[in-house]
Amino acid sequence: MFYNITVSEEIKLACPIFRGAAVYAEVTNTTFSEGLWEEINAFTEELTTTTVAEDIKLQPVIAATREAYKHCGKDPSRYRPSAEALRRRLMRGLALYQIDTLVDLINLVSLRTGYSIGGFDADKIQGTDLVLGIGRADEPFEGIGRGVLNIEGLPVYRDLTGGIGTPTSDNERTKMDLETRHILAIINGYNGSDGLEEAAEMIQDLLKKYASSDGGSIQYFL
Repeated sequence: MFYNITVSEEIKLACPIFRGAAVYAEVTNTTFSEGLWEEINAFTEELTTTTVAEDIKLQPVIAATREAYKHCGKDPSRYRPSAEALRRRLMRGLALYQIDTLVDLINLVSLRTGYSIGGFDADKIQGTDLVLGIGRADEPFEGIGRGVLNIEGLPVYRDLTGGIGTPTSDNERTKMDLETRHILAIINGYNGSDGLEEAAEMIQDLLKKYASSDGGSIQYFL
């Protein structure tokens, strides 16, 4: 499947160095993967023994995402990018949420790289055109496990129906579950292209190891 992913002029003005990558793959999801969780636990140990909480927002990719929020009109301390929120959770001594293999896999890549990554059930996306814009006042959006989310001033991907993902939360409508057979993972490079290819390849490698996938294909966009 090829998606036409475009970046709106308002995002280009707010973050001119933005670059994106998308991984599309056929997958088999499971409730739990022991090998994946060994990797998650190893990262948790590494993070909590080498980092202090005050440094999380200084990680280059997270810092760039926070800056993009400010330029788009959102306070990143009130609506944290997901990668930052996940790292802060671990630093508070709380375990990572265990959801299912696909969600856990995306969370691990987000934790490792600092990218806020949208993970979507591709078969739930309406159409093949996605546009990255900025959320509007009162725009309907149901965040996964969060209820109605105020996405005004947040970067948001929209399909034919409406918003499907922001760096803070994805939408219930297109979330992955145990029935997911095709995944679209979008990596948001508000820091530019540095590290983008490595993050996309990391997703591919983990899909091959834990989601019965050939890793799928990578599509870059700007």
